Amino acid sequence: MPMPRNNPLQTVLTVILNWRTAEMTERATRAALRAMEGVDGAITIVDNDSGDGSFEHLRAAFAGHPRVQVLQSGHNGGYGAGNNVGIRAGLPGGQRPDLVFLLNSDAFPAPDAIRILRDYLTAHPDTGMAGSHVHGSDGEPHVTCFRFPTAWSELEGAAHTGVISRLLGRFQVPITPPDAPARVDWLSGASLMIRSDVLDRVGLFDERFFLYFEETDLCRRAAGAGWPCVYVPDSQVEHIGSVSTGMREWSRVPRYWFDSRWHYFRKHHGRSGVMLATLAHLAGGVIWGLRRVLQRRGAKTPPYFFRDLVRHAGRRLLSRGPKGGALKQRPQSASQEYST
Repeated sequence: MPMPRNNPLQTVLTVILNWRTAEMTERATRAALRAMEGVDGAITIVDNDSGDGSFEHLRAAFAGHPRVQVLQSGHNGGYGAGNNVGIRAGLPGGQRPDLVFLLNSDAFPAPDAIRILRDYLTAHPDTGMAGSHVHGSDGEPHVTCFRFPTAWSELEGAAHTGVISRLLGRFQVPITPPDAPARVDWLSGASLMIRSDVLDRVGLFDERFFLYFEETDLCRRAAGAGWPCVYVPDSQVEHIGSVSTGMREWSRVPRYWFDSRWHYFRKHHGRSGVMLATLAHLAGGVIWGLRRVLQRRGAKTPPYFFRDLVRHAGRRLLSRGPKGGALKQRPQSASQEYST
């Protein structure tokens, strides 16, 4: 239920998840400390079982700091699971914060970025989550506002064809960041503040998502419970992007991406919905393939993407395991996934 307006929010728990980026996480934490000046609360760094000395580095870097605690997850269960460790721990001493602020380890908030999100949620008790304007080191805005994916968006995104995009424009997942605060379906977790009451109501991150689609799922569950997301452009955060995940260097889409996509559509649209979304994506790929041949265009997807999509769907349809799609062991790279 929305909070009464005479009960202002005060405490913010900032959670930063580290996986083998200790120096960058330290930089993000120091930026967050500057942005937490005048804001009650603390920062929790969760090392997601890096195994490379990150935990020791970060503990030494912030040893004795009254506003920073460094935790070890003990198991790399992915983005959602790692953030859940920090959220469950609460503030130092175990107190429950009013707000949880998720910050990527490669994201650096402006000095007023956290306060602006806190003040927005304080002034708008019906809003469940608020996200920042995220930009690169060159100042170019990153797309962090989105619609929920559907079969139509799968067709539009895979087809890469102007006439289809115009016809299906209202289903496109990425949204151009608005100039003023605006409701959106979901927001990137690079800089996202969540009301603790929302997490109490709908639960934490679904840990069956290893990586990708977990923010989409959480925002969808919040929206279903009456807690919308709002993009707040005055809150500014610099983001490098894809440092921990290595997405920029992918030569092949890793299996956990397909697992997460399948789990999301199965969870929210059922078995028929996930199959319809997969068929729509394949149909869009056929359209793009024809355009490539006729117009001699370059590739838009990583190698073997559509073959891997079909093979993954086939495996999941034949599987008699649980509905959730988590691999028992996560390879460190896409090449390791497909080497066996």
